[in-house]
Amino acid sequence: MHWSFDGTYFPSAATEKYWAPSKVVQANGKYYIYPTINGYMYPAVADHPEGPFKLARGEDRFYKPYTASTLLQTEDPGGIDAEVFIDDDGQAYVFWGRRHVAKLAKDMITVDSVVHVISTPRKEYSEGPIFFKRKGIYYYLYTIGGDERYQYAYVMSKVSPLGPYEYPEQDIVSTTDYEQGVFGPGHGCVFNTDEDHYYFAYLEFGRRSTNRQTYVNRLEFNEDGTIRPVKLSLDGVGPLRKVKGRKEIKADTVYASSTAAPLFIEPMQDDLCRRTEYFVPAFAADGLNGSRWMAAEGDKDKWLVADLGRIRKIRRSEIYFVRPTAGHAYQLEGSLDGTTWRKCGGHDDLRMQSPHVDEPKGKYRFLRVRISEGVAGLWEWNIY
Repeated sequence: MHWSFDGTYFPSAATEKYWAPSKVVQANGKYYIYPTINGYMYPAVADHPEGPFKLARGEDRFYKPYTASTLLQTEDPGGIDAEVFIDDDGQAYVFWGRRHVAKLAKDMITVDSVVHVISTPRKEYSEGPIFFKRKGIYYYLYTIGGDERYQYAYVMSKVSPLGPYEYPEQDIVSTTDYEQGVFGPGHGCVFNTDEDHYYFAYLEFGRRSTNRQTYVNRLEFNEDGTIRPVKLSLDGVGPLRKVKGRKEIKADTVYASSTAAPLFIEPMQDDLCRRTEYFVPAFAADGLNGSRWMAAEGDKDKWLVADLGRIRKIRRSEIYFVRPTAGHAYQLEGSLDGTTWRKCGGHDDLRMQSPHVDEPKGKYRFLRVRISEGVAGLWEWNIY
């Protein structure tokens, strides 16, 4: 998968604490999302799925602790992690943390006054609900635990999103896999490309808190509709469809102005989760989204060089910076000998996007990206 973004799709929320926007839902000729912002759920609307979104009720601005535009219009509008589902009959439902569910009115922003709490066999604190329907069966996935011990369990109903629910004997969808080195798979979503191909996207513990990585594995079912435990892997599922690709140029060597020191990740709940993260330059060209190059703290030069082995015609460069939502400015330079450099891309202004794309259309053996603003690190650098 090759994700990209340019700017923000919800301008008024760009500087707020923002998470769990749910999937984009189409209704009434519009598109809706339901993010948690500053700890409260808000409905937002746009004319296009990519935005720009604005608050669906009231003035399109935020202040703390919350505004009058929250999704829940109650005395205490607290709640996080909205998940919206529209059934075949057009009735919409909203699920949120601690197993809550209620109907949504046709306007997609009015929550029914009757709020239900889904009964589940596991009673721990729960957030990040996932809800979908497959072959006439409704599936409610809920998290338990947290950090390295994050898990997803589920219940299912053949009647309604409100239940009654059946409790499968084997109800854990995802849990830590020590052999694969996957810890705390949680707070994700389920999507499908057709009736037979379902996928489970989730956050892996990574180095905890908001420093987590997204991975996707297959979600498979038994003949009776029950969910099989997900076979977790950090390798992903490969292309979902064939696309015409560009011919990528692999670097022979990647070197940098500096390299950040290794970082030992302190375990939080599971002492078996012992990790040390490295940041070597080669990680920026390894084709893996879970590894990155980072410059050392205090490095004022902040550059990374790709040696292509011989002079090549360069048509395109795609740079995936670390923390791109904070913005980057950089210069892209090319060289025949690694000594004399000429500018062939980049920009001086701070831009929030990923990847940053340049089309040098020249012949070089060496390419150098010099970071002037933004976090000094690269997840991936693709050269064509």
